[in-house]
Amino acid sequence: MESQFKIFNDNLVLFNDMLSEIESAKKSIYLETFRFGTGLIGEKFRSALIKKSKEGLKIRVLVDAWGSDYDNSFFSPLIEAGIELRVFKKLKLARTYFIKNHCRNHRKILLIDNSITYIGSSNITSYSVSWRELNLKIQNLELAKLFRYSFNESFRSFNKYTLTKKSYKRNQYYNSWVLLQDVPNPYRQTIKKYYQKMIDSATKEIIIESPYFLPGHILRKKLCEAAKRGVNVIVIIPYHSDVRLVDIVRRKYLGELHQGGVKIRFFTQGNLHSKGFMVDNQVFSISSSNFDYRSFRYQYELALIGEEKSILEDLRIHFDTTLSNSREFDFESWQKRSGIEKFFEWLLLPLRYLL
Repeated sequence: MESQFKIFNDNLVLFNDMLSEIESAKKSIYLETFRFGTGLIGEKFRSALIKKSKEGLKIRVLVDAWGSDYDNSFFSPLIEAGIELRVFKKLKLARTYFIKNHCRNHRKILLIDNSITYIGSSNITSYSVSWRELNLKIQNLELAKLFRYSFNESFRSFNKYTLTKKSYKRNQYYNSWVLLQDVPNPYRQTIKKYYQKMIDSATKEIIIESPYFLPGHILRKKLCEAAKRGVNVIVIIPYHSDVRLVDIVRRKYLGELHQGGVKIRFFTQGNLHSKGFMVDNQVFSISSSNFDYRSFRYQYELALIGEEKSILEDLRIHFDTTLSNSREFDFESWQKRSGIEKFFEWLLLPLRYLL
Protein backbone atom coordinates (compact mmCIF):
# COMPACT_ATOMS: atom_id res chain seq x y z
CA MET A 1 0.00 0.00 0.00
CA GLU A 2 1.40 3.37 -1.03
CA SER A 3 2.05 5.79 1.83
CA GLN A 4 -0.17 8.85 2.16
CA PHE A 5 2.91 10.96 2.89
CA LYS A 6 6.17 11.64 1.08
CA ILE A 7 9.07 13.94 1.96
CA PHE A 8 10.95 15.82 -0.79
CA ASN A 9 14.39 17.38 -0.28
CA ASP A 10 15.33 17.88 -3.93
CA ASN A 11 13.57 20.55 -5.99
CA LEU A 12 13.90 18.78 -9.35
CA VAL A 13 12.35 15.61 -7.96
CA LEU A 14 9.60 17.68 -6.31
CA PHE A 15 8.83 19.71 -9.43
CA ASN A 16 8.65 16.60 -11.62
CA ASP A 17 6.25 15.00 -9.14
CA MET A 18 4.10 18.13 -9.02
CA LEU A 19 3.99 18.38 -12.81
CA SER A 20 3.04 14.71 -13.08
CA GLU A 21 0.13 15.20 -10.67
CA ILE A 22 -0.96 18.35 -12.51
CA GLU A 23 -0.96 16.38 -15.76
CA SER A 24 -3.17 13.72 -14.11
CA ALA A 25 -5.59 16.21 -12.51
CA LYS A 26 -9.27 15.76 -13.38
CA LYS A 27 -11.15 18.54 -11.59
CA SER A 28 -9.20 21.39 -10.03
CA ILE A 29 -5.75 22.83 -9.30
CA TYR A 30 -5.11 25.49 -6.67
CA LEU A 31 -1.63 27.03 -6.36
CA GLU A 32 -0.58 29.55 -3.72
CA THR A 33 3.07 30.54 -3.77
CA PHE A 34 5.43 33.36 -2.87
CA ARG A 35 7.60 33.06 -5.99
CA PHE A 36 6.38 31.92 -9.40
CA GLY A 37 9.07 33.06 -11.77
CA THR A 38 10.27 33.16 -15.31
CA GLY A 39 12.84 30.61 -16.43
CA LEU A 40 12.50 26.97 -17.38
CA ILE A 41 10.73 25.81 -14.20
CA GLY A 42 8.20 28.64 -14.15
CA GLU A 43 7.50 28.18 -17.85
CA LYS A 44 6.93 24.44 -17.40
CA PHE A 45 4.38 25.05 -14.65
CA ARG A 46 2.72 27.84 -16.63
CA SER A 47 2.38 25.58 -19.70
CA ALA A 48 1.03 22.71 -17.61
CA LEU A 49 -1.60 24.92 -15.96
CA ILE A 50 -2.67 26.43 -19.28
CA LYS A 51 -3.02 22.96 -20.80
CA LYS A 52 -5.25 21.77 -17.94
CA SER A 53 -7.32 24.95 -18.07
CA LYS A 54 -8.03 24.32 -21.76
CA GLU A 55 -9.22 20.83 -20.76
CA GLY A 56 -11.86 22.50 -18.57
CA LEU A 57 -10.35 22.21 -15.10
CA LYS A 58 -10.96 24.86 -12.47
CA ILE A 59 -7.61 26.52 -11.80
CA ARG A 60 -6.83 29.23 -9.31
CA VAL A 61 -3.40 30.80 -8.77
CA LEU A 62 -2.46 33.20 -5.99
CA VAL A 63 1.02 34.75 -6.15
CA ASP A 64 2.75 37.43 -4.13
CA ALA A 65 3.51 40.59 -6.10
CA TRP A 66 6.88 41.15 -4.44
CA GLY A 67 8.06 37.55 -4.39
CA SER A 68 6.97 36.84 -7.96
CA ASP A 69 8.13 40.17 -9.37
CA TYR A 70 4.71 40.42 -10.99
CA ASP A 71 5.06 40.87 -14.75
CA ASN A 72 2.08 40.83 -17.14
CA SER A 73 4.15 39.41 -19.96
CA PHE A 74 4.66 36.23 -17.94
CA PHE A 75 1.27 35.97 -16.22
CA SER A 76 -1.02 37.24 -19.01
CA PRO A 77 -1.13 33.85 -20.80
CA LEU A 78 -2.57 32.31 -17.62
CA ILE A 79 -5.38 34.86 -17.55
CA GLU A 80 -6.01 34.47 -21.29
CA ALA A 81 -6.36 30.71 -20.78
CA GLY A 82 -9.19 31.27 -18.28
CA ILE A 83 -7.17 30.73 -15.12
CA GLU A 84 -8.26 32.75 -12.10
CA LEU A 85 -5.10 34.65 -11.15
CA ARG A 86 -4.87 36.94 -8.17
CA VAL A 87 -1.82 38.91 -7.09
CA PHE A 88 -1.31 39.60 -3.41
CA LYS A 89 -0.47 43.19 -2.47
CA LYS A 90 1.29 45.10 -5.19
CA LEU A 91 3.96 47.40 -3.82
CA LYS A 92 2.66 50.83 -2.86
CA LEU A 93 4.37 54.09 -2.01
CA ALA A 94 3.15 55.18 1.39
CA ARG A 95 4.29 56.79 4.61
CA THR A 96 4.50 53.29 6.12
CA TYR A 97 6.23 51.85 3.02
CA PHE A 98 8.63 49.49 4.78
CA ILE A 99 6.06 48.04 7.17
CA LYS A 100 3.14 47.80 4.74
CA ASN A 101 5.14 46.35 1.87
CA HIS A 102 6.88 43.78 4.07
CA CYS A 103 3.56 42.12 4.83
CA ARG A 104 3.79 39.41 2.19
CA ASN A 105 2.00 36.16 1.38
CA HIS A 106 4.87 33.71 1.93
CA ARG A 107 2.75 30.51 1.82
CA LYS A 108 3.55 27.67 -0.56
CA ILE A 109 0.86 25.07 -1.24
CA LEU A 110 -0.44 23.15 -4.24
CA LEU A 111 -3.81 21.36 -4.12
CA ILE A 112 -4.91 18.95 -6.81
CA ASP A 113 -8.46 17.56 -7.15
CA ASN A 114 -9.09 18.30 -3.46
CA SER A 115 -7.18 15.12 -2.63
CA ILE A 116 -3.44 15.77 -3.09
CA THR A 117 -1.63 18.52 -1.19
CA TYR A 118 1.93 19.81 -1.23
CA ILE A 119 3.25 22.05 1.54
CA GLY A 120 6.77 23.18 2.32
CA SER A 121 9.61 25.53 1.52
CA SER A 122 9.98 25.46 -2.28
CA ASN A 123 9.10 28.28 -4.65
CA ILE A 124 8.26 27.69 -8.32
CA THR A 125 11.52 29.07 -9.73
CA SER A 126 14.63 27.96 -11.60
CA TYR A 127 17.21 29.84 -9.53
CA SER A 128 16.57 27.69 -6.45
CA VAL A 129 16.67 24.29 -8.19
CA SER A 130 19.86 23.17 -6.42
CA TRP A 131 18.81 24.25 -2.91
CA ARG A 132 18.11 21.77 -0.12
CA GLU A 133 14.42 22.01 0.72
CA LEU A 134 11.77 20.33 2.86
CA ASN A 135 8.37 19.60 1.33
CA LEU A 136 5.59 17.17 2.15
CA LYS A 137 3.17 15.52 -0.27
CA ILE A 138 -0.09 14.48 1.37
CA GLN A 139 -2.67 12.12 -0.12
CA ASN A 140 -5.39 12.33 2.51
CA LEU A 141 -8.88 13.68 1.86
CA GLU A 142 -9.50 14.93 5.39
CA LEU A 143 -6.23 16.87 5.55
CA ALA A 144 -6.90 18.25 2.07
CA LYS A 145 -10.05 19.88 3.45
CA LEU A 146 -7.94 21.94 5.87
CA PHE A 147 -5.75 23.25 3.07
CA ARG A 148 -8.68 23.91 0.76
CA TYR A 149 -10.35 26.00 3.44
CA SER A 150 -7.12 27.94 4.00
CA PHE A 151 -6.57 28.52 0.28
CA ASN A 152 -10.14 29.70 -0.34
CA GLU A 153 -9.89 32.07 2.61
CA SER A 154 -6.65 33.54 1.24
CA PHE A 155 -8.00 33.77 -2.29
CA ARG A 156 -11.04 35.74 -1.14
CA SER A 157 -9.00 38.21 0.92
CA PHE A 158 -5.89 38.47 -1.26
CA ASN A 159 -5.94 42.28 -1.45
CA LYS A 160 -6.95 43.05 2.12
CA TYR A 161 -4.60 43.91 4.94
CA THR A 162 -5.39 45.65 8.21
CA LEU A 163 -2.92 45.53 11.07
CA THR A 164 -4.98 45.28 14.27
CA LYS A 165 -4.99 43.18 17.41
CA LYS A 166 -7.95 41.29 15.93
CA SER A 167 -6.22 40.32 12.68
CA TYR A 168 -5.97 36.53 12.60
CA LYS A 169 -7.20 33.41 10.87
CA ARG A 170 -8.52 30.36 12.65
CA ASN A 171 -6.26 27.36 12.88
CA GLN A 172 -7.61 24.17 11.31
CA TYR A 173 -7.73 20.83 13.15
CA TYR A 174 -8.14 17.17 12.23
CA ASN A 175 -7.50 14.54 14.92
CA SER A 176 -3.94 15.29 16.17
CA TRP A 177 -3.12 17.46 13.13
CA VAL A 178 -3.03 21.26 13.32
CA LEU A 179 -2.73 23.63 10.37
CA LEU A 180 -1.50 26.93 11.79
CA GLN A 181 -2.48 30.03 9.80
CA ASP A 182 -0.38 33.08 10.54
CA VAL A 183 -1.18 36.57 9.30
CA PRO A 184 0.82 39.80 9.74
CA ASN A 185 0.27 40.68 13.37
CA PRO A 186 2.78 41.83 16.02
CA TYR A 187 0.42 40.70 18.79
CA ARG A 188 -0.74 37.14 18.04
CA GLN A 189 2.10 35.49 16.04
CA THR A 190 0.40 32.09 16.10
CA ILE A 191 3.26 29.98 14.73
CA LYS A 192 5.85 31.55 17.02
CA LYS A 193 3.73 30.94 20.12
CA TYR A 194 3.02 27.34 19.11
CA TYR A 195 6.75 26.80 18.62
CA GLN A 196 7.39 28.21 22.09
CA LYS A 197 5.04 25.60 23.56
CA MET A 198 6.78 22.85 21.62
CA ILE A 199 10.15 24.00 22.96
CA ASP A 200 8.80 24.13 26.52
CA SER A 201 7.45 20.58 26.19
CA ALA A 202 10.74 19.08 24.94
CA THR A 203 12.47 16.53 27.19
CA LYS A 204 15.07 14.96 24.87
CA GLU A 205 15.74 16.78 21.61
CA ILE A 206 14.86 19.82 19.52
CA ILE A 207 15.93 20.14 15.88
CA ILE A 208 15.36 23.35 13.94
CA GLU A 209 16.20 23.83 10.28
CA SER A 210 15.85 27.32 8.85
CA PRO A 211 17.54 29.36 6.09
CA TYR A 212 17.06 32.65 7.94
CA PHE A 213 17.55 32.34 11.69
CA LEU A 214 16.73 35.49 13.65
CA PRO A 215 14.65 34.43 16.67
CA GLY A 216 13.54 37.08 19.13
CA HIS A 217 14.62 37.29 22.76
CA ILE A 218 11.90 34.99 24.11
CA LEU A 219 12.65 32.20 21.63
CA ARG A 220 16.39 32.46 22.22
CA LYS A 221 15.78 32.32 25.95
CA LYS A 222 13.54 29.27 25.67
CA LEU A 223 16.04 27.41 23.49
CA CYS A 224 18.79 28.06 26.05
CA GLU A 225 16.51 27.03 28.92
CA ALA A 226 15.73 23.77 27.12
CA ALA A 227 19.46 23.10 26.68
CA LYS A 228 20.09 23.77 30.37
CA ARG A 229 17.49 21.19 31.38
CA GLY A 230 19.31 18.56 29.33
CA VAL A 231 17.54 18.78 25.97
CA ASN A 232 19.76 18.28 22.93
CA VAL A 233 19.03 21.50 21.02
CA ILE A 234 20.32 21.60 17.45
CA VAL A 235 19.89 24.50 15.02
CA ILE A 236 20.86 23.92 11.38
CA ILE A 237 21.36 26.95 9.15
CA PRO A 238 23.16 27.53 5.84
CA TYR A 239 26.80 28.54 6.07
CA HIS A 240 25.91 31.29 3.59
CA SER A 241 22.24 31.96 2.82
CA ASP A 242 21.07 33.82 -0.28
CA VAL A 243 20.39 36.91 1.90
CA ARG A 244 23.79 37.95 3.25
CA LEU A 245 22.36 40.75 5.41
CA VAL A 246 20.56 38.09 7.45
CA ASP A 247 23.84 36.21 7.86
CA ILE A 248 25.49 39.33 9.27
CA VAL A 249 22.73 40.07 11.79
CA ARG A 250 22.32 36.43 12.91
CA ARG A 251 26.05 36.27 13.67
CA LYS A 252 25.49 38.59 16.63
CA TYR A 253 23.26 36.00 18.36
CA LEU A 254 25.21 32.81 17.66
CA GLY A 255 27.72 33.21 20.49
CA GLU A 256 24.94 33.81 23.02
CA LEU A 257 23.10 30.69 21.88
CA HIS A 258 26.29 28.60 21.88
CA GLN A 259 27.09 29.68 25.44
CA GLY A 260 23.51 28.79 26.37
CA GLY A 261 24.06 25.20 25.25
CA VAL A 262 22.45 25.39 21.80
CA LYS A 263 24.37 23.47 19.13
CA ILE A 264 24.72 25.52 15.94
CA ARG A 265 25.47 23.64 12.73
CA PHE A 266 26.25 25.20 9.34
CA PHE A 267 25.10 23.36 6.20
CA THR A 268 27.97 23.57 3.72
CA GLN A 269 26.65 21.80 0.60
CA GLY A 270 24.98 24.78 -1.10
CA ASN A 271 22.02 26.77 0.19
CA LEU A 272 19.73 25.30 2.84
CA HIS A 273 16.17 26.57 2.39
CA SER A 274 14.33 23.95 4.49
CA LYS A 275 11.93 25.02 7.23
CA GLY A 276 11.61 22.10 9.59
CA PHE A 277 11.13 21.63 13.32
CA MET A 278 10.97 18.41 15.36
CA VAL A 279 10.68 17.76 19.10
CA ASP A 280 11.55 14.48 20.83
CA ASN A 281 10.98 12.50 17.61
CA GLN A 282 7.28 12.80 18.48
CA VAL A 283 5.94 16.00 16.93
CA PHE A 284 7.02 17.97 13.87
CA SER A 285 6.34 21.11 11.90
CA ILE A 286 6.74 21.48 8.14
CA SER A 287 6.04 25.02 7.08
CA SER A 288 6.63 28.03 4.87
CA SER A 289 7.79 30.02 7.88
CA ASN A 290 11.37 30.94 8.62
CA PHE A 291 12.58 31.08 12.21
CA ASP A 292 12.82 34.86 12.23
CA TYR A 293 11.12 38.11 13.13
CA ARG A 294 9.84 38.80 9.63
CA SER A 295 8.00 35.50 9.13
CA PHE A 296 6.46 35.52 12.60
CA ARG A 297 5.45 39.19 12.55
CA TYR A 298 4.92 40.40 8.98
CA GLN A 299 4.04 37.50 6.69
CA TYR A 300 1.19 35.18 5.83
CA GLU A 301 2.53 31.72 6.66
CA LEU A 302 1.34 28.14 7.08
CA ALA A 303 2.71 25.44 9.38
CA LEU A 304 1.48 21.86 9.51
CA ILE A 305 1.94 20.28 12.95
CA GLY A 306 1.64 16.51 13.23
CA GLU A 307 2.63 13.30 14.98
CA GLU A 308 2.48 10.88 12.04
CA LYS A 309 5.08 8.18 12.69
CA SER A 310 6.06 7.61 9.05
CA ILE A 311 6.75 11.33 8.56
CA LEU A 312 8.79 11.48 11.77
CA GLU A 313 10.92 8.58 10.54
CA ASP A 314 11.53 10.27 7.18
CA LEU A 315 12.26 13.58 8.88
CA ARG A 316 14.84 11.88 11.08
CA ILE A 317 16.61 10.72 7.92
CA HIS A 318 16.29 14.19 6.41
CA PHE A 319 17.81 15.92 9.46
CA ASP A 320 20.58 13.35 9.87
CA THR A 321 21.55 13.77 6.21
CA THR A 322 21.61 17.55 6.58
CA LEU A 323 23.77 17.24 9.70
CA SER A 324 26.19 14.90 7.93
CA ASN A 325 26.82 17.73 5.47
CA SER A 326 27.23 20.40 8.13
CA ARG A 327 30.00 21.72 10.33
CA GLU A 328 30.05 22.99 13.89
CA PHE A 329 29.93 26.63 14.92
CA ASP A 330 33.41 27.82 15.87
CA PHE A 331 32.96 29.85 19.05
CA GLU A 332 36.62 30.89 19.28
CA SER A 333 36.56 32.34 15.76
CA TRP A 334 33.30 34.10 16.60
CA GLN A 335 34.94 35.72 19.62
CA LYS A 336 37.86 36.89 17.48
CA ARG A 337 35.73 38.42 14.70
CA SER A 338 36.89 41.86 13.65
CA GLY A 339 35.64 45.20 14.89
CA ILE A 340 34.25 46.01 11.44
CA GLU A 341 32.17 42.80 11.55
CA LYS A 342 30.79 43.78 14.95
CA PHE A 343 30.09 47.30 13.67
CA PHE A 344 27.96 46.01 10.77
CA GLU A 345 26.11 43.64 13.13
CA TRP A 346 25.26 46.63 15.31
CA LEU A 347 24.41 48.83 12.30
CA LEU A 348 22.00 46.31 10.78
CA LEU A 349 20.43 45.11 14.02
CA PRO A 350 17.50 47.62 13.91
CA LEU A 351 16.53 46.10 10.52
CA ARG A 352 16.11 42.58 11.95
CA TYR A 353 12.31 42.86 11.81
CA LEU A 354 12.38 43.45 8.05
CA LEU A 355 15.11 41.07 6.84
